[in-house]
Amino acid sequence: MAVALTGPSGGLRARLGRTLLLQAAFIGVAAVVGVFLSSVLLEGVLIRQALRDEAEFFWASRALDPAHPLPATLNLTGHIGDVPQPLASLEPGYHDWVDGSVESVVYVDDRGGQRLYLSFDRSGVARLATFFGLLPLAMVLLVLYVSTWLGFRASRRAFSPVIALARRVRELDPQTPDPAAFGPAQLPPDADDEVRELAAALARYSQRLNAFVERERHFTRDASHELRSPLTVIQMAAGMLLADPALGEAGQRSVQRIRRAARDMEELIGAFLLLARESEAGLPVESVCINDLLADEIERARMLAEGRPVTSSIQAACRLYLDAPERVLSVLLGNVLRNAFSYTDAGEVAVEIRPERVLIRDTGVGIAPDRVREMYEPFVRGDASRRGGHGVGLTIVRRLSDRFGWRVEISSELGVGTRVEIRFPGARAEPLDPSRDEPSPTV
Repeated sequence: MAVALTGPSGGLRARLGRTLLLQAAFIGVAAVVGVFLSSVLLEGVLIRQALRDEAEFFWASRALDPAHPLPATLNLTGHIGDVPQPLASLEPGYHDWVDGSVESVVYVDDRGGQRLYLSFDRSGVARLATFFGLLPLAMVLLVLYVSTWLGFRASRRAFSPVIALARRVRELDPQTPDPAAFGPAQLPPDADDEVRELAAALARYSQRLNAFVERERHFTRDASHELRSPLTVIQMAAGMLLADPALGEAGQRSVQRIRRAARDMEELIGAFLLLARESEAGLPVESVCINDLLADEIERARMLAEGRPVTSSIQAACRLYLDAPERVLSVLLGNVLRNAFSYTDAGEVAVEIRPERVLIRDTGVGIAPDRVREMYEPFVRGDASRRGGHGVGLTIVRRLSDRFGWRVEISSELGVGTRVEIRFPGARAEPLDPSRDEPSPTV
């Protein structure tokens, strides 16, 4: 049994790794953006505020001492009067100034007819901001990535027992499940309590699955013998009665009905036993000629219309071969044909064989279009007032077609008839053999 334990996004380890990597990437991007914004804030806001404060301090000091010197430091230079020509044209306010390799912020302040020029070299500040910003950032990212890697390793150890259990579930054979595969001895010593509870639940599930498989085997074996044996006796007794010359015409008709009912019941039991199996294992797959199979099934189903003006025909455009269990095809096509003959009072049941599909049409009572989907449900019949049938034929057809990947389409109209199309993907179409006197293709 193949169990899909990982989706398109991968397993638990891959998903955990991607989540941690994305988290680390987002934090790293946020840290870089934060350092960049801090640098912009430092240069764009703090420097300007410092220049404004420096100008206020200078004017206050000059008011107290007219000889107070102009600012002159490594990064800050002040001018009044003897202003370098490139700066003399600047208006009051802040200005970005580039002189060769030196990038400066110039603040011009006009007080009482005097104009103060403060020039601050921000090149060093930018280098310091970058250095003192990137160094802590690198350390933070290093700690982050190391902790992420350690967390990933710890998570892997925590998830390892779950992944091991998932692998055992994937490899579990539904026909012979082994509860010991989930026993405590199969778990690592440091497995969590939750993992041990999960393993115990899987072990109990395997035991129940074992019991279910065993019951299924007993049922199919006993039903095959105990139900078919009485039907065989009924058919043999009916055959002996039909061979009795003293049996009148009315008695022969009754015995024929008994014989047909026993045959139908045998077919129904065979279909139910087939559907009761977990898989098609044990059913021999062979190359089946659908033309020959349909001819046999029509002969058997035609008896259901005995005494009614119903004809049948097969029109073949090719000889259609399919690799499948012949028993399955017989049950599927036989149920469709029996429905067609059972619900046709007069007219024709026509079968067409084309590449990869078979069409079965009848001129019977038909089904209302809005009830076609209901016909797939168990014990639903097209006309409940009619005798015969158990209402499970199309249910069996649907379940078999779903299991083997065949497609069944039904269209019907009250009073006109029903059309059933069965598609067999992968079926081989071969030319008709003239020596077999086969029906000609439909024109």
